Amino acid sequence: MAREFEVQNADEFEKLVASRDFRVYEALVSTILKNLKSTKRHHHVLSVISIDEDAVYDITLDKQDFHYTLEESLSAYEKEEKYEECVKIKEAMTFLSKKKLKKK
Repeated sequence: MAREFEVQNADEFEKLVASRDFRVYEALVSTILKNLKSTKRHHHVLSVISIDEDAVYDITLDKQDFHYTLEESLSAYEKEEKYEECVKIKEAMTFLSKKKLKKK
């Protein structure tokens, strides 16, 4: 299940992302770890509920971006001292790298 963020407007969500809010990283990593072996190309990560705009924005992640996203997320997890999760992220990155090599 994708994580939901309720914000006043789209600008507020952009500020969350720009400030590298850890909850965004958690949603990304959680989605990737749950879908490592999935055959689907795109995965629903977030639903952003904008109160002012009375709208819901669904954010998806392309499976081809999994490795890069994990790389980018790893430092955020290290900063938060979530070391057990760091191990899972590194294992997932290794899995994706090996999978990519098999395809070549």
